[in-house]
Amino acid sequence: MKGSEVIKNLKRRLRAKTYDDLAKRLGVTVQSVHAWKRRDKVTARQLAGLLASACDAATDSYRKKAIRPLVEFFPVTKSISKQGAKFEIFAVKADGKRSHPYLKDLREELDSHHGVYVFFDSRGHAIYAGKARKLHLWREMTNAFNRKRGELQTIKRVRHPKTKVTYRTSDEKARQIHDYEVPLHELAAYFSAYEVTDGMIPEVESLLVRSFANDLLNKRMEKFSQQKKSHHKRSRSGHRSKYRTSRRRRK
Repeated sequence: MKGSEVIKNLKRRLRAKTYDDLAKRLGVTVQSVHAWKRRDKVTARQLAGLLASACDAATDSYRKKAIRPLVEFFPVTKSISKQGAKFEIFAVKADGKRSHPYLKDLREELDSHHGVYVFFDSRGHAIYAGKARKLHLWREMTNAFNRKRGELQTIKRVRHPKTKVTYRTSDEKARQIHDYEVPLHELAAYFSAYEVTDGMIPEVESLLVRSFANDLLNKRMEKFSQQKKSHHKRSRSGHRSKYRTSRRRRK
């Protein structure tokens, strides 16, 4: 096998547009790629070395791109959406007329990536953690910001009259403190968002939820998905081994 054939097929299979891009994916220099093209014969040892280098490069690239902070502890400035149907975590047009460049770029980042996010209260304590896997971060965070969660998201409050009635001390004695459902947009003061590689999003969300287990309003305890899969595989393998043993005993 010639080196030019190896490089040609690798470039096609790895979808590398240039030799520089191919070199990065293989974990070698561009000069090395051209040197490979000039080889009349490629040995198994040389091919194995190139494969090992490519694996190391892929691992390093995955590690660097696995988690990328988009914004951390950014203040929530609740604003009504254009349609007036829901609240958004901030408005791009800060003064109501012109788009703020920083807010515009941040909105585009959140609207373009998947990952995980955390909402914090005014003291900086985590109160809600979630993932954006099917939807992009902006849309998923907006949904969580407005979502009704019933008994899972309540605080103690007293219901006061909203009509024009006269204040009387005797009325206040009868008012009771109860649990009231509170949407996230009434409690969140800051948020953080991170772009996460798709395969790691459930694991990172589980880590966040389990780390803030005593603080979060979304109380459902997330499990590590890989742990569930490996346990399922072990259960199936154990079942098969028991089945084989029982068959041998019958024979």
